[in-house]
Amino acid sequence: MKDIKARILLNRRIGLGYYKMSLDAPYIARTAKPGQFAQIKCSDSFEPLLRRPFSIHRVNRNIEILYETVGRGTEILSNKKEGDKIDVLGPLGNGFTLPRAMNGEPRAIIIAGGIGAAPLVYLAEELTKKKIKTIVLIGAKTKNLILCEKDFKKATPEVYVSTDDGTYGSQGFVSKLFHKILKTTESKFETIVYVCGPHEMLKCIADICQERKFECQVSLEEKMACGIGACLGCAVKTKSGNKLACKDGPIFNANELLW
Repeated sequence: MKDIKARILLNRRIGLGYYKMSLDAPYIARTAKPGQFAQIKCSDSFEPLLRRPFSIHRVNRNIEILYETVGRGTEILSNKKEGDKIDVLGPLGNGFTLPRAMNGEPRAIIIAGGIGAAPLVYLAEELTKKKIKTIVLIGAKTKNLILCEKDFKKATPEVYVSTDDGTYGSQGFVSKLFHKILKTTESKFETIVYVCGPHEMLKCIADICQERKFECQVSLEEKMACGIGACLGCAVKTKSGNKLACKDGPIFNANELLW
């Protein structure tokens, strides 16, 4: 990891309260893995004092982050201009584990709930580069809150959407769509599931995966003060004791967690 001053190349509103930012951070772009994150200082002043964690959304020569304005820090960030420089520490965390040799052809199912899409586009791109069959399920409350559908479709043609209110795609929670996809797609593949989203959704998907004996990797969205394991503020309860989301995660095997 490195602490760098990164120039903002793009900071654009992409939806209701959602923004995409591109940063000139070649070191982080070269070394980041899907699922890792960066800690960003949103202001040059002491308000807010602490950095904010953001999943690395996509990587080319630069890095992209996808964020929602939910507090003072992200509000300040949303007003940054192209050419401004911000303090970025990264890459941090452990990242997703991509499939190795399995019994039969591996199949990856990516499940994104709301802003949980942020770390999963980069993952989808890397999986398809490895020629791993990839299916993406996107869940949102309503049509206007669907994120990254076009980006996912650039990586794989098999993208399915559900909305709680039925305004787009299938009606119902994304867990219902997951059940439907499992019934209608081929079952000969060894399956690994990657998921990020609200806690209740993670728990529901984890339970389905446990029933079917699928490996399930979850990306936890926890508040992090330091990002390097020093403050102990992002403890996660696991079967082997408390672990830190910033250092031991943010990616965990769902079977390890005490829900």
